[in-house]
Amino acid sequence: MITTVEPGVWGVLATPFSGAALEVDTIGIARLVEHAEQAGVTGLTVLGVFGEAARLSWQERRTVLETVLATTHLPLVVGCTSQATAPVIDEAEMAADLVGERLAAVMVQVNSVDPQALQNHLTAIHRDSGARIVIQDYPATTGVNVSSAVLGDVTVRCDFVAAVKAEAPPTPVAIAELTARCSVPVFGGLGGINLLDELAVGAAGAMTGFSYPEALVSCVREWFSGNAAASRAALIGYLPLIAFEQQPGIAMAIRKECLRRRGLISEAAVRPPARALPESLIDVLADHLSLAGVVTA
Repeated sequence: MITTVEPGVWGVLATPFSGAALEVDTIGIARLVEHAEQAGVTGLTVLGVFGEAARLSWQERRTVLETVLATTHLPLVVGCTSQATAPVIDEAEMAADLVGERLAAVMVQVNSVDPQALQNHLTAIHRDSGARIVIQDYPATTGVNVSSAVLGDVTVRCDFVAAVKAEAPPTPVAIAELTARCSVPVFGGLGGINLLDELAVGAAGAMTGFSYPEALVSCVREWFSGNAAASRAALIGYLPLIAFEQQPGIAMAIRKECLRRRGLISEAAVRPPARALPESLIDVLADHLSLAGVVTA
């Protein structure tokens, strides 16, 4: 297996669906993967929260992974959606068995504010699956609000942790505290909405989804080339669209509609209980795309 999670942009892959039965659209997955690779991402994050992995059957998760593996040679971080240790181990073992040497890590959500309980959870997953771990701190999904001090200390004690994905606002503060405590790369998320500030305090890049990943890639590349002004210029025009796309409850529906308008997927459907894009926002989305100066199908 790969032993590092390289700095850069790790694109979070959406899972497109088609038809009345909302079947997994493997053609759409392949298009998304090809586009992300062309955009210059460092790797892909598959079966994450924005991949609607919690709404996929076990076989559908395998189908997604197999499609990605057949489409690209990029390294993968594979998300685990459960919070209890035993089901996360099952998810991690499937990822390790299926992805093999191209697995950079499995992404595991913080499930406890108690440092020993969290360490025990992570240790068991690594021990049984053999996979390195990206710790995802995403309280908006888990409801678990752990301090950066606890998270940093647990990371230091777990030498199998490959990276941390910090999505607890204010993320620039969290990233600054984490990078001061541990040596593993710390990535921002949340669509890149705070990416410029996160880079300024030591982020290794972004591990997130956005319908225009090329903007994130350009921003991060310019930053690490020492061109702060060019980094800002690469992202600044997209920030209103990023903020619009990150709206709680409808974020996935907005992103999928953007991807559909780009011609990358055929349908923008999301699986319940996720909400579809409200009719009232369709014209607003069109305005955001126009102001960002992007071309849609």
